Amino acid sequence: MEPLLEARGLTKAFAGVVAVDSLDLTILPGEVVALVGENGAGKSTVIKMISGQYAPDAGALHFEGRPVTFKAPVEARDAGIAVIHQELQLVPQMSVAENIVLGRWPRGGAGVDFDRARKIATEILPTIGFHVSVDTPVDRLSTGQQQLVEIGRALAFQSRLLILDEPTASLSNSEAERLMELVRDLRSRGIGILYVSHRMEEIFRLSDRITVMRDGKLVGVKPRSELDHDQVVAMMVGDQKSLHVHRQHKRGDLLLSTRGLTRRGVFEDISIDVHRGEVVGLAGLVGAGRTEVARCIFGLEPPDSGSIEVDGQPVRISNPHDAISRGFALVPEDRKAQGLVLIASVAANLTLSALRKISRSGVLSRSAEDELVRDYVGKLGIKTASTKQAVENLSGGNQQKVVLSRWLATNPKLMILDEPTRGVDVGAKAEIHRVIEELVGQGLGVLLISSELPELIAMSDRVYVMRAGRIDAELGEADIEEQTIMRFAAGAERQ
Repeated sequence: MEPLLEARGLTKAFAGVVAVDSLDLTILPGEVVALVGENGAGKSTVIKMISGQYAPDAGALHFEGRPVTFKAPVEARDAGIAVIHQELQLVPQMSVAENIVLGRWPRGGAGVDFDRARKIATEILPTIGFHVSVDTPVDRLSTGQQQLVEIGRALAFQSRLLILDEPTASLSNSEAERLMELVRDLRSRGIGILYVSHRMEEIFRLSDRITVMRDGKLVGVKPRSELDHDQVVAMMVGDQKSLHVHRQHKRGDLLLSTRGLTRRGVFEDISIDVHRGEVVGLAGLVGAGRTEVARCIFGLEPPDSGSIEVDGQPVRISNPHDAISRGFALVPEDRKAQGLVLIASVAANLTLSALRKISRSGVLSRSAEDELVRDYVGKLGIKTASTKQAVENLSGGNQQKVVLSRWLATNPKLMILDEPTRGVDVGAKAEIHRVIEELVGQGLGVLLISSELPELIAMSDRVYVMRAGRIDAELGEADIEEQTIMRFAAGAERQ
């Protein structure tokens, strides 16, 4: 059988860093190929090259036996390739019918032929088992129903290859079951499907073959029948142990305790403890709910139920001000969007959370500001031509040090670090690790979220592993290793 999609030697680099290295991938008509790998393995880059969002630096794509070069996503779409993203690409205020024909409006004598649009939607939706008025605004639909609208749009225009990117991450169990039934039906119709997911049970229920990536490279492709969960996990993480040496921390009194924290539809029954003088890791794959838990503890997303105790006393944290007053600090996952004012100076960003500390009777003391800024620029080795320089002009590593300094200036007792070394170079990463070790040595508690398992293993005294919004395991130091973490994170322990 001739392949529907054939990729040979696909390669893509960003600023000299190779994200995908000489990848081969084949998908047959009527076949489900699972693409799996850890966070950062290169799966998203592969999707973007196949769908025309990125041009490969090297390699070739063939679709339906013909060489193709897509200069934009619309060209891949018109060729018959559709991507159903985790973040759905719909216009909420538009109707189901309008979203079905979005970007390919049927034309009539006076412009858009809306009757034709309704007819297209009315004909296609029943073929995927979705019965809804095509005039319904999309924002009135559940996430699962919205996803069906996207799939309907792909099928309405004869897409032959569907790429499903973490398709069940935001779905309820019943919606996920319905989607998997639809995938099987589409396969029986001869449609090829690239199924990208961290959920091991789905991969083994749906896929014909499993393609595994690690660090941008193809590790292997095997029929599903020749693999089990542990073998896939081993291919994902490799046999390497962490190159970092874990430093033993001296654990003090219990600082933070959560019990049964629940935010409906996001996470459920989260109970964790963090002591003074320890690093507690929070592991999990994309969509597991780690960041949402951190934001809840910091008061950005209050829970629907559950409790928080600080130093053994119950507290109510309704907003970040409450959290800061309790001695909490949050270094967010996206430093540019959530942690910095990019057009402001290094000094202004560094002192942003400590203005009361450097003010006298409500008036900013320039001498106190200068002293505080000099102190932290020196302590963290922030490389900047001037503290008056806009922070947007610093490197990623130095921007992250500014964010850390901003919160350290508040004298916190709990640091919540969400991907603290993402996108920084090796030298800056080592510096940030050094700062964390010093903080813990001074008795601070640290809740560390990281997708880099070697970092999590090296820094953590204990690790909670999240999966699908729940804690699946608490690992002590002796059990903190890559394969163990990944087995729980991917659900392999439940086989």
